[in-house]
Amino acid sequence: MNAAAARETLLALILERAYREGDFTLSSGRKSRYYVNSKPVLLDGAGSAAFAVWVLDDLAGLAGGPPRAVGGLELGAVPPAVAIATLAAWRGDASPPAAFIVRKAAKGHGTAQRIEGALAAGDRVVVLDDVITTGASTLQAIDAVEAAGATVVRVYCLVDRREEHDPRLDAYVVRAAFRLADITAAAAARGGARG
Repeated sequence: MNAAAARETLLALILERAYREGDFTLSSGRKSRYYVNSKPVLLDGAGSAAFAVWVLDDLAGLAGGPPRAVGGLELGAVPPAVAIATLAAWRGDASPPAAFIVRKAAKGHGTAQRIEGALAAGDRVVVLDDVITTGASTLQAIDAVEAAGATVVRVYCLVDRREEHDPRLDAYVVRAAFRLADITAAAAARGGARG
């Protein structure tokens, strides 16, 4: 599967399983006519593999070489982080990235870590998110990663809604498989979305 085929697979899965039109309240508290629940796409084997192919293809041209690790805030970043790390290792990539997870809050027991997985000071990393609306979750992950001494070289998401997003996100290179407008246009071409 190449990156173009991966995007086709992702779009078909989004339209079939994730995209809805109606009256929704987003995690930010905002109201919207459109809702994208990425979990049925990124928890599907074909969906997570397609997203991993698309990200790894784009990372092939990253200045400075491949990132040391990929990950982000629980829960949205977990499936794609594991898929990307697994696919890169399975393909035999020269320097496959490891996966990491940023907890929403540090553990209250054990070592009280906020970040799980392979992430160290000085690492060049990619932050992942499923859907970016305001960017608050993405920035929460970025802040934790940078506090650990790592450098964020790129941000990837499945869908970028970017509605009244935090301007701090503009300091990072953000790549989205789709913008919300891409999905609404594709849904309209198919005759609309389920409510």
